[in-house]
Order: sequence, then C-alpha cells, then structure tokens
Amino acid sequence: MQPSSLWVNGAEVPNTLVIIDDSDINRAVLESIFSDVYAIEHASDGREGLELLQRGKDDVCAVLLDVVMPVMDGVELLRQLDKQGLLPQIPVFLVTAEASSEVTRLAYDLGVVDVISKPVIPYIVRRRVSSVVELYQARRRLGGVVEQQQSRLLEQARQIVDLSIGMIEALSTAIEFRSGESGSHVRRIRDITAFLLRETELGDGLSGEQIDQIALAAVMHDVGKIAIPDAILNKPGRLTPEEFEIMKTHTVQGSVLLSKIPQMRAHPIYGYARDIALHHHERWDGRGYPEGLKGDEISIWAQIVSIADVYDALVSPRVYKSAFGFDEAVAMISGGQCGVFSPRLLRCFLRVESRLRSLYECPGSPGAEDPS
Repeated sequence: MQPSSLWVNGAEVPNTLVIIDDSDINRAVLESIFSDVYAIEHASDGREGLELLQRGKDDVCAVLLDVVMPVMDGVELLRQLDKQGLLPQIPVFLVTAEASSEVTRLAYDLGVVDVISKPVIPYIVRRRVSSVVELYQARRRLGGVVEQQQSRLLEQARQIVDLSIGMIEALSTAIEFRSGESGSHVRRIRDITAFLLRETELGDGLSGEQIDQIALAAVMHDVGKIAIPDAILNKPGRLTPEEFEIMKTHTVQGSVLLSKIPQMRAHPIYGYARDIALHHHERWDGRGYPEGLKGDEISIWAQIVSIADVYDALVSPRVYKSAFGFDEAVAMISGGQCGVFSPRLLRCFLRVESRLRSLYECPGSPGAEDPS
C-alpha cells in the first residue's frame, strides 16, 4: 500500500485516491490502474464516500466517482461536497457509463475536473488523473509563497489544466506508444533544456518565465510520433531508407497536431512547442530535417532540445541498442558522430555535462531511469 501522504520538496502532499462506485468489479479495475502510485480507499455509495472524505480530506489527492449508486448518487454527493467547500481542494473525476450531455454539464457546473466514460482505457485514464493530481499537489506546495507569486503560479497551473484534455492526453498517448522510451525521457529533456538555459549563456536575454515556457514546450518535441506506424517505431534493427523517410515525418506531424489543439494555440508556449516539434532534428550544417535549416536559422531552443534528445538517447537503452556510457556519449557528440551542433552550443553543453548526469538514477551508470 502506498502511503496516504508524501513529502515532496519539504512539503506534505496527499496521496490517497478514493474510488466511489457500487460495482465491486469497477472498483477493482480502477484500483488495478492506480494501486502502484496511490494509496486506495473504497466506498460503495455516495453517503459512505462522503463520510470517508470528511474523515480524511487532508490525505485525499483525487476522487473517482460513479453517477448511478444506491443511497446517495454521484450528483448528490457532488452537491454535498460543493456545499462543504471541498471541491476546490480535491479534484473529482466522474467515471461513468451515464455520460449524457445533461449529466456532463451538471457535473462540470458543480466542479468536477473531468468526465471519463466507461469502459475506461487504462493508460488514458491514468494519464488524465495523474496529470491533474500533480497540478493540485504543486498548488498545495505553493502555500509558503508570497501572495503575488502564488497567484501567478496558480494561474499557470490552471492554464495547464485547461490544456490537459487536448495537449497532455495527446502527449501521453504518444509516450505510451514510443518504443524503448518513457515519461522519464521527456522529463529529462525538459530538465536538460531548462538547465542549459539557466546555467549557461544560452539563456541570455530570456526571462525566467520564458525559460519555464520553453522547458515545458520541450516535453512535446516528439509528440508527432503518435502518427508513426508501430512496425517502424518499434523496429529493433536499422530502418530502411523508406522507413526512415516515414520516421522523419514525425516532426511535421507534431507541428500539425499541436496546431490543431485550440487551447494550445492560445497558450504562450505554443510558438516554442511548434518550433521545437518541427525543428529539433535540424542540424547546424544544414543536413538535418525536415527543412534543412542551417546555422542560426534554427532557434536556440530547438538547438538545445536537439542536443538534449541526442544525449539522452545515447545514455539510455533503446529497443535498437544498449546504453552508452556517459563519457562515450560525450565523445560521440563532440566527434560529430551524432550530427553537427553549433560550436557555442557544444561548448556550453560540454562545460556543464558532468552536472547533467545527476538527472539519472545513478550518476555514471548509463540508462538508469528516473525513479519519479
């Protein structure tokens, strides 16, 4: 059983997921999806669920709620939680086969963060729930921040929640289907990008907010791989020239996908995200793809994501190769075996590379996955 609360960065955050459903089978299915991440509590009707939430509200990170239940149904439970002021503190997901337009509208009006239709698809519901839980936990950790800073950061968190249905679900689906990679890969790309912008002159002229936006945009660099066939994406051997041409289209596909998400187009990270998705395989000498950009025609953020992606791919195991050691990876990048990078970018990267190794589980041990 996972602990009911966790200490993260010196702050205690709730870690109990409450499942309220009158079906034993439905509760068991949902528990199997989340039991490795959260402590799980059950209730078989709304009244029992309300009592459970009143007793342990400080430990609850999210509620998965059915609609049709005996004693007290899900809609009435939402009304009670709304009266008691608990909905702003605890994200509630309606997980139901009764997702009519009227029920959905009423649920959103009462304050649920998402409505998920049964039967659930495990990897999708896990991503949707976990993304929002992380945001609520981040908001709780902001308690000691001054009011002005807190308001600004919470607004950013709310904007990210608004993107979750489109951007984060698309990204999560892409990650699930990527061979030999995981969510820890995209988190490391984000962290490496932010580190290079903050700790070297590569970030000169950029504000802290812009760096945060670029780092978040870097997470979506490979979102276009969702359009690549599994037979190519999961191929353990070298791709044929024809297969490689298809693989290269993930850059354009990612740019197109991001442009089709309305919430994304209105978000400050959109320009960075689309540019990175489209151009992170361009090279300084003009021999990259898809547009053959050369030199400073490539934005500094696309260049940084490019070298971060190459570095992480080298030191991590993939379906087509074992992990290289850190020193060997650095030698390959410096020697031009992985394409040509800007001399300035390469100089900055080499100066701080030894500190990047701390992003991996065991510094000096290639391929270790991020335990988070």
